Amino acid sequence: METLTIIFIGGGLLLGVIVGFLMANSKLNSGAKNEKENLIKEAEVKAEATKQEKILQAKEKFLQLKSEHDKSVQERTNQLNVAENRAKQKENDLVKKLEDANRKDKELENAKLQLANQIDVYKSKLEEVEKGHRKQVEMLEKVSGLRADEAKLQLVESIKAEAKTQAMSFIKDTMDEAKINANKEAKKIIIQTIQRVATETAIENSISVFHIEGDETKGRIIGREGRNIRALEAATGVEIIVDDTPDAITLSCFDSIRREICRLALHQLVSDGRIHPARIEEVVEKTRKMLEEEIIETGKRTCIDLGIHGLHPELIRMVGRMKYRSSYGQNLLQHSREVANLCGIMASEMGLNPKVAKRAGLLHDIGKVPDTDPELPHALLGMKLAEQYKEKPEVCNAIGAHHDEIEMNTLYAPIIQVCDAISGARPGARREVAEQYIKRLKDLEATALGYEGVDKTYAIQAGRELRVIVSSEKVTDARAEQLAFEISQKIQTEMTYPGQVKVTVIRETRATSYAK
Repeated sequence: METLTIIFIGGGLLLGVIVGFLMANSKLNSGAKNEKENLIKEAEVKAEATKQEKILQAKEKFLQLKSEHDKSVQERTNQLNVAENRAKQKENDLVKKLEDANRKDKELENAKLQLANQIDVYKSKLEEVEKGHRKQVEMLEKVSGLRADEAKLQLVESIKAEAKTQAMSFIKDTMDEAKINANKEAKKIIIQTIQRVATETAIENSISVFHIEGDETKGRIIGREGRNIRALEAATGVEIIVDDTPDAITLSCFDSIRREICRLALHQLVSDGRIHPARIEEVVEKTRKMLEEEIIETGKRTCIDLGIHGLHPELIRMVGRMKYRSSYGQNLLQHSREVANLCGIMASEMGLNPKVAKRAGLLHDIGKVPDTDPELPHALLGMKLAEQYKEKPEVCNAIGAHHDEIEMNTLYAPIIQVCDAISGARPGARREVAEQYIKRLKDLEATALGYEGVDKTYAIQAGRELRVIVSSEKVTDARAEQLAFEISQKIQTEMTYPGQVKVTVIRETRATSYAK
């Protein structure tokens, strides 16, 4: 009984739970359905709002594009109007130019007619002149018994024969004189050149003059019993000549660096006032170190100025030593810089590397400034030094071959040789003092001024060309050619000059009139 009661109760509870679950489930389904319908309605409302918003945006975009299109159409219309106005203006200008051209054509036709009439008048006058000339020729032919062309031929032939005779005689005399005097004149020129060059070179390359103030300073430099001057000579290796020359002491030494050390040391000793053997040795040593630093700095500055990089320090020092060395009276550093610049220009014109050419040009005379004096020619010694300090083969070959001591293997070698000759041969570079150079140019101009009909003379291109301006009224074209020959012969026989001198005679005719 109790068991049945429990079963009934359990079944009732189970049934109640099931009924409750079903009722709750039905309520949840109805709530979800309502929520779904609400979401759909909200989505439809939002979609409608979005649609309206997009429609408004599209309308605004359309209106904006339309206004832009109308604006661009208006601008194009304005441009077309401007172009049309320009075209009309050009058309009007062309019409005016056409009218002017037609008017000028008419004026030209009238001028042609007038010119034709004048030509007819001139022709008639010319015919009259020719008739008169023919009559005169006929009269002369009757008198002389010769025709005009025959007389011309005879005159020309006689002048040619006379000119040939004079020219051959002049040439023969000149050649005979040259053969007789050539050997004698050559020896004379060589002896005079040796005497002049030897004196100037010895003075310039071995002597320096140190200026002092008064004989008191000179006595202090000499010292008691000459001890100061002996100490200075022993420390520097320079001969110090103290004579009666006022306010000057002469320093004599063929080594320009030692001479410069002595000069600088003397300057410092005189400025300081303390002159005794110990002080002299100290100052000389300091001066030697200072000059060595200055030599290195000079070499570096030279390389920087020429754009040369990567040079060995010892080669840089040798470049600086060139400042105190001369070659035939020409400063070696200045000569080497000049050769380097010339080589760079020439190499650029030939399509070669200008830096390599400049490097070889700067180092081409490096064999003249070694620390020792070997018995090799300076070109070969310079080549060995360049090889020792790892220079390029083309640079070494150019250095060694610039005096034809070895074979030239590259195009840089003849460039160095030519530029070396140019630097040494230019006027004023070697053994030609400025005053002598100017005097030679003046003498060259004065040589041509002595001829009749010569108005002006100009010596140009460092005396290698003489331009002679003659009067057209006094000198004919034929005489101008003869004058050029005579002046060149006179220069050749009476003057001494390097190379050759080009004589140009200029004759011009000028017609001048004044409008008042």
